[in-house]
Amino acid sequence: MSMYSESQFSTPTITGLAHADRQDTSVVELIEALQNSETRERALLLLSKNRVIREDLAPLLWHSFGTIAALLQEIISVYPSLSSPYLTERVSNRVCNALALLQGVAAHSNTKMLFIKANIPLYLHPFVNNTNKERPHEYLRLASLGVIGALVKVDDAQVIHFLLNSEIFPSFLRCMEVGAELSKTVATFIVHRILLNEDGLKYCCILADRFFAIGHVLGNMIEKLAEDGRLAEDISKRLLKHIIWCYQRLSENPRACDGLRCCLPTKLREPSFISVLRDDETAMLCLQKLFHNVATGHWSRTRTVGQSVGQSFGRLIRG
Repeated sequence: MSMYSESQFSTPTITGLAHADRQDTSVVELIEALQNSETRERALLLLSKNRVIREDLAPLLWHSFGTIAALLQEIISVYPSLSSPYLTERVSNRVCNALALLQGVAAHSNTKMLFIKANIPLYLHPFVNNTNKERPHEYLRLASLGVIGALVKVDDAQVIHFLLNSEIFPSFLRCMEVGAELSKTVATFIVHRILLNEDGLKYCCILADRFFAIGHVLGNMIEKLAEDGRLAEDISKRLLKHIIWCYQRLSENPRACDGLRCCLPTKLREPSFISVLRDDETAMLCLQKLFHNVATGHWSRTRTVGQSVGQSFGRLIRG
């Protein structure tokens, strides 16, 4: 016989179900409100706040009639403002809320490939191609990169092939050049995820111009981090680690490894850079592999030279 009476559980269960039902009704009403231009702005704001706690929000958005079309309408409506001085923060934030909902769709396992097959990421090209550095434009750039970052977060060859075929890759380099530090970090993360894929690495290294364009942007970011003197800040450390990961992955391609011998920034060997990463074992190992590959050639690692590189790196760590 159970030591608990049925009445102990009946009331909370019914209350919980009623609360859940009210939540579902509220979310459904907000999704429906997206169809009305007068109620869309508030619905976008409230739904974007719910996207983290509602795991089923992405499928609801995707499969509800006209919802994705309404989100795309928000995105397209701001295109003319990208080339004018009249983009306001309110309009930018409204579109960012729409992009936040699309990020949830891009991240969800049940909707990611549907999102890709519908070519939705193509609508983000104007935002990541934009070179305006003002805040409303930066918000849109970062939100768009967040959508693509959600796509590449989980290793999926189909996603990488889609991005390469859509010719959006140069736009990531542009974001690494003109974006604020957080945008640079997300864009560099995306490039690293592409490089981790074998076809992505081949794409980046098969043409000398393409490889040196990547190397140029990575090198400029290293120089900028050195000039700003903010390496101790968490966001700068995160960006530095993504840059190093990109370099290390490039060094695993023989042709790119040859190229890095002439374009790898010398500042990466400076104690000020290395000391920032001293407590991060993964980053230090990655940096050591990078130096080793460049010094020996990825395909011909002799023990003697490898030991020499390791000893030199050890001296740098110890200062």
